[in-house]
Amino acid sequence: MHLYEPISSHYWHPHHHFGLLWRILLLLAFLLALPFLAGCRHSDQPVAAAAAITLSSAALLDGKVPREYTCDGKDVSPPLRWNATPHGTRSFALFVTDPDAPGGDFTHWVLFNLPAGSRGVPPGVAPEAQLSDGSRQGRNDFGKVGYGGPCPPRGNPHRYVFTLYALDSTLDTTAGSFRSQVESAMNGHVLNHAELTARYAR
Repeated sequence: MHLYEPISSHYWHPHHHFGLLWRILLLLAFLLALPFLAGCRHSDQPVAAAAAITLSSAALLDGKVPREYTCDGKDVSPPLRWNATPHGTRSFALFVTDPDAPGGDFTHWVLFNLPAGSRGVPPGVAPEAQLSDGSRQGRNDFGKVGYGGPCPPRGNPHRYVFTLYALDSTLDTTAGSFRSQVESAMNGHVLNHAELTARYAR
């Protein structure tokens, strides 16, 4: 004796067909979405980072600025070298600042549009707004174009931070501009940067 009524092979109900159709549509939607989902997973893959840059100077090996490169000496710029050019680099920019200055961050050097193929700066860069290799120099906080060496008040050593930026473009900023103007033009174009810090006291 059966406790339930057997289902006839000829049994038909619209709800059963609707449920089957709904499952088929869901399966089709999933299959159509697979390429999109695969693309999303691909786009989430990490992007290769720009090559790291190391900034160095044969003149600043002991972490101090020699007198020659200060206002107490010849007041000429020191030699600098960097080891890499990140992919996509179109130019370099270089700033030298003193974050310990009494009035706040003091700009000693603004140099930009250094050629992408360059790997350094020679000592004693001429105080000219437009250089022969296409580089441009800005105005430091002494009010002069080019490099102005450390010249702190007597007392504790000040830090002098050399910061090199790899940029994905050259800058239209005019030679003789202030650091703030160059930084504004650099916004959104920095691929990587490196720092070198040396100290000087009087």
